[in-house]
Amino acid sequence: MKKIKLDIVGLSYSQTQSGAYALVLGEISGRRRLPIIIGSFEAQAIAIEIEKMTPSRPLTHDLFKSFADAYHIIVQEIIIYNLVDGIFYSKLMCSDGKRSVEIDARTSDAIAIAVRFDCPIYTYEFILSSAGIVIEGNDFVYLENINDQSEEKTVVAATASGGGFTSLSTDELKTKLAEALSEEAYEKAAKIRDELNRRKAS
Repeated sequence: MKKIKLDIVGLSYSQTQSGAYALVLGEISGRRRLPIIIGSFEAQAIAIEIEKMTPSRPLTHDLFKSFADAYHIIVQEIIIYNLVDGIFYSKLMCSDGKRSVEIDARTSDAIAIAVRFDCPIYTYEFILSSAGIVIEGNDFVYLENINDQSEEKTVVAATASGGGFTSLSTDELKTKLAEALSEEAYEKAAKIRDELNRRKAS
């Protein structure tokens, strides 16, 4: 069965489930997007690695990476291989150089591990056909809003604003960034850092 390569194109608060997040994967060579609802912990784990933030203590997925590195285990790829009753099933394809092993994993954990190993993410056509949505344009930003699939089946990019931080001075923003990191509020930290980067570029 032919595999389709995916990339992470968005992560946002879910508008369909309270306290959850929507992770959006997109096919590399097409316009289909695969939204997956994940928990806040896994969303933070994915966000901090993509944003290259360093938590004060290693998160669970960082520990997994360190453990694998210590024993020379490589995660070669992630495959989202099934979809049953709205639940995505994934596996890690691992190797120690001598043998390859498939390890079952929750999709949210698999993606959090994939970004740490910088390994590719794949799925199959039947999953994209049944759960994917087609979008027009490619104007995505990292943190974005997601409409309920049952309403319009579209992904709406958020505005590239400072998320309420534009009125603060640069020194205040740096203080807020340090506070957010110490509190492990990584989504907030990402927005503050985006505003700081916007000011540097202007």
